[in-house]
Amino acid sequence: MSRSNFAGRAKGRTQRSPNPSKTILNKVTPKKLHPRNAHQQGYDFAKLMLVMPSLRAFVRANPFGNLSIDFADPQAVKCLNSALLLSDYQINAWDIPSGYLCPPVPGRVDYLHYIADLLADKGQVIHGPSIRVLDIGTGANGIYPLLGIQTYGWQFVASDIDPVSIDNVANIARHNPNVQMNLQLRLQSNPEHIFHGIIEKHERFDVTMCNPPFHRSLAQAAAGSLRKVTNLAKNQQQKHGKKSQNLVATQTDPKLNFGGQKAELWCDGGEVQFLTYMLNQSKEYASQVLWFSSLVSKYENLKPCYQLLKHLAATEVKTIEMTQGNKVTRILAWSFIPANLRQQWASMR
Repeated sequence: MSRSNFAGRAKGRTQRSPNPSKTILNKVTPKKLHPRNAHQQGYDFAKLMLVMPSLRAFVRANPFGNLSIDFADPQAVKCLNSALLLSDYQINAWDIPSGYLCPPVPGRVDYLHYIADLLADKGQVIHGPSIRVLDIGTGANGIYPLLGIQTYGWQFVASDIDPVSIDNVANIARHNPNVQMNLQLRLQSNPEHIFHGIIEKHERFDVTMCNPPFHRSLAQAAAGSLRKVTNLAKNQQQKHGKKSQNLVATQTDPKLNFGGQKAELWCDGGEVQFLTYMLNQSKEYASQVLWFSSLVSKYENLKPCYQLLKHLAATEVKTIEMTQGNKVTRILAWSFIPANLRQQWASMR
């Protein structure tokens, strides 16, 4: 997912800040994928191969006798995504240019499910075009608007600084009339800006979403991919014992199976610097957005965000932890609108 490239989970424990009228941190920690996530039981490769026969070329039995793919093979991962999006979300002709980010569908749709809970009115999840979402840095994959439109029927505006990404998502939308009807694409012309030039003067959004670049350099991104593949192999070995030793041995030269351009994976200062820019700039649009949100991959980056949001006088801050296998990531959500006015906002949809 490309973003601005700067030059230079339900009931949970509530922690109150020193000024409880200003900031409330709601920490929600689920143990697995969101209950509404369609991918709770993993991938049904037999079904997916029927929907997309080209996937057969990549599917084989793993050392444990189960059908799978080589998740270090970018083409295999891309074909799996195409099959998932077609089978479970009725999205046709999904594709990305070579070298662009190929996102894991189960994790991306989890973000949307938790956002739906955040926006729920009196406990009822809202479907339909009354919800407007801004996706910051949609990337060439356009995964959040595609999943959000098909799952919840929301309207999306998706922005990016990369014309190739915008053009690719536009091409996917042309093959999917429902997506095209509910999606606007906007090119960010100034890489220093996140919201300025995208949110129009009298425009309102129920929520913004973002998956920031979380590495400081390409080398750090490559090292992260190595750790990911190595950890996957170790987890399989612990789960299945000696049968997986051969699998571990074959994964000594992993690739960046997720792909990704510079602005998709890393920026100067990494995730914490990008979040600092986003939080500061969100204040300018305090009355136009009900909830701002972003993924935060590193736990240690939350504390400076809390401090900055307190300084910016956010009225409420929520942190929702998402667990996907052994990976834990977080949604940071913040609002400058008082609770009673947020209720009015919801009643006027």
